[in-house]
Amino acid sequence: MYDIVGDIHGFAEPLKQLLTKLGYSEIDGVWQHPTRKALFLGDYIDRGPQQVEVVRIVRAMEQAGHALAILGNHEFNAVAWATPNPNKPGEYLRPHNAKNLQQHREFLQQVGGNSPQHLEIIRWFKTLPVYLDLPGFRAVHACWHRKYLGELAPRLDEKNRLKDDAWLSASKKGHPLNAAVETLLKGLEIPLPEGGQFHDKDGHARTDIRTRWWLQHTHTYRDLAMVPADVIERIPHQPVPAGILPGYDNQKPVFVGHYWLTGDPAPLADQIACLDYSVVSARQGKLVAYRWDDKPLSKANYIWVARTEKNSP
Repeated sequence: MYDIVGDIHGFAEPLKQLLTKLGYSEIDGVWQHPTRKALFLGDYIDRGPQQVEVVRIVRAMEQAGHALAILGNHEFNAVAWATPNPNKPGEYLRPHNAKNLQQHREFLQQVGGNSPQHLEIIRWFKTLPVYLDLPGFRAVHACWHRKYLGELAPRLDEKNRLKDDAWLSASKKGHPLNAAVETLLKGLEIPLPEGGQFHDKDGHARTDIRTRWWLQHTHTYRDLAMVPADVIERIPHQPVPAGILPGYDNQKPVFVGHYWLTGDPAPLADQIACLDYSVVSARQGKLVAYRWDDKPLSKANYIWVARTEKNSP
């Protein structure tokens, strides 16, 4: 049985508190449970004050067989930031521009950019699977999309990890492989009708909306949009094109992170659970886990610790 943990973003103290609450203890430097394993949904780094410590905890658990861990968009971006572009000498797969540096600066400062420790962590990130399809449930960082999973399959190894020769295409804007990876790790985005625009939580202008991809029927742009509450009225209430949603098959539950939810944790749908409840937010953030018991998804199985100043050095 697994305890599935949402986005940690460098907050090691809440992570330790959550693992303790779940019945794990640290033995010889590795957190472990006598009968259960953890499964981490990605986004271990960026933003928080203890990013190297979070990676150490998750990596030690994964390598000792006490946890599984998958790739988040922040780990993908970290690999692309650190990987030279073979076709453009002096450049990297993820451009070192001001916008990307703003998102990644805290990690680089804490790990020591291009240090042996940094490069060792990048090597570990590259070993993380893009998704897991286990007997009882599925796990992916943002979106379970059958079409893109199929397109990505030839570029993954037997453990669902990106092959070494796939990173260049996966990082190239406009490439089909990039579209697949972006959707699985960042969510399904669709363009607004001409002239539509809003600003995201980081102040960047957006002309696409991230969608509630798990919905089963045709909806309006506003129905599908996952945007801040203060901009929802700017999203048009006109129908989206038919067939734009992936149509989840509901064969088994799927666990995701990524979406910065707030409020009381609960399933998003009968077979969809998001475990990212904005741990970065000091005012209302939570680090959330789901105690999987091979039964239908239930609000009662969510376990969390609140982010407070006390556990945020």
